[in-house]
Amino acid sequence: MSASRRDLKLFASVAALCALALSACTATTPVVQAPAPTAAEAPAIPSQYRPEEIVGRWGYGAFHNETDLTRTASAARAQCGQPVVIDRGPNGGVMMYLADSADLHELFLKGSADGKNYIGPPGPPGGMQDREIVSFDGRTMVLRWMDPEVAGRYGTGVYVRCAPEGTARVVRRPSPPPPPPGQ
Repeated sequence: MSASRRDLKLFASVAALCALALSACTATTPVVQAPAPTAAEAPAIPSQYRPEEIVGRWGYGAFHNETDLTRTASAARAQCGQPVVIDRGPNGGVMMYLADSADLHELFLKGSADGKNYIGPPGPPGGMQDREIVSFDGRTMVLRWMDPEVAGRYGTGVYVRCAPEGTARVVRRPSPPPPPPGQ
């Protein structure tokens, strides 16, 4: 009996050794080559616009159809009685609202490699919470939401710069016709 017990221990030891050897084969991870070094993440491209240009009081309107841009800009100008105020942020951005948020957020002006400019939270340009600066001439700024769902709800925003506070609005009246000759 002791021989069979010895054989049984030997068999168990060999089986355990084989199991250990097999588990070592399956547990070793394959050698993974490190990815080829790539260029470091491209540095942030500055926007062609500066925050100082965006800060101010703005009349606001929005449209869904490009043909409504002129009408919407005129309606936005009429909103200067209750302007949207864009202030400078504490970290060099501008204080604006994000979609569906009642809180002001500091947003940053970002440029992109394709020459487009955006306003949005920190992150790469063209993110889903960004707005593309479609046009900006210092007086009128057109912003398009990057998120199609948000753009479908809010449309394309038109901001028209309001006159500084305390400045009376100038109403341009046509010049009177010249007197007839001989009078």
